[in-house]
Order: sequence, then C-alpha cells, then structure tokens
Amino acid sequence: METRQVSQERRRAQEFEAFVAGAGGRLLHAATLLTAEPAEESPLAEDLLVGALARTYADWERLRGDDPYDHARLELAGRFAHNAWRYRRARGGLLGRLAPQERLILVLRLYEGVAEEQVAAALALPVERVRTLCRRATTTLRSRPPAVPEGTSRGNPPAAQSGPAREKVAP
Repeated sequence: METRQVSQERRRAQEFEAFVAGAGGRLLHAATLLTAEPAEESPLAEDLLVGALARTYADWERLRGDDPYDHARLELAGRFAHNAWRYRRARGGLLGRLAPQERLILVLRLYEGVAEEQVAAALALPVERVRTLCRRATTTLRSRPPAVPEGTSRGNPPAAQSGPAREKVAP
C-alpha cells in the first residue's frame, strides 16, 4: 500500500515538474509584468510566482481534467490582487505607470488573452468595469511620449539631422 502511495507522489511530482518546465517562463513573465519590475531583477515577481505554483501543486490532484495553466494563472492573479498594496510604488518600466488593478486587467486581457467575462468573474467585477479599466490603461500607455534618443531634440528627428542637407524646391 505504501509503495503505491510513493509511486503516486512520484508521478504527481514528475507531472508538476513537467508543467513548470513548460509554463514557468510564461508565468514568470506575467508575474514580472504584474509587479512592474525589471526583468533582470524581479524578486517580487518570483515570490508571487512561487506562491501561485505552491498552491497549484497543493491542488494538483483536484485538477484532473482541468487546465493547470489556467489554475496557476488565476492563482497568480488572485495573489497579486490580494496584495496589490505592495505593488503601488512604481518600479520602472512602462507598466509601472499603471495602478495595480489596471496592470492586472491589462496583463490578463492583452498578454494572457483572457476574455473580459472571465477576467470580470475572477476579479468579482462587472464586465463594463473591466472594459473601462482596460481602455483607461491602454490610453495611459499610448499617451506616453516616445523616448528621445540621445543627441536629438523633439523638433529634429535623427533622420533629419544626418545626411546631406536637402534643398527646398519651389512649387
């Protein structure tokens, strides 16, 4: 009897390891987007992911027939939403300009491709609120002025500064 239990635990661990090997990178990237940390150094994102994966592993046997990636993603989103106060301070990056809830909705909708209705259900929000927050977040990101390369000014794009001077042709 004990051998059977050990065998099941070994199988469970192998299945979970294979899942993490396949989905861990994408989940870490999503966590990094959520925490708005630089990709090179993201301890908050790693902590967030470890917690979500630990819970996914604990629920592994009950996930038979369900998509473990969906479970891990929802666990990641739930942990982020529950501790959103930790992520209010901007840590850099483009998404750092957004409020945590806007970041969460944007990552789920645009990066993960989750439907509005599913995001609304997961966050216990009306669908219209999810739609509004997503629209606001994309507007905020689009309104950011483009980065200006060093040695140029906004009035003179780099292409206009280099090369031979063009003569004006009279109409």
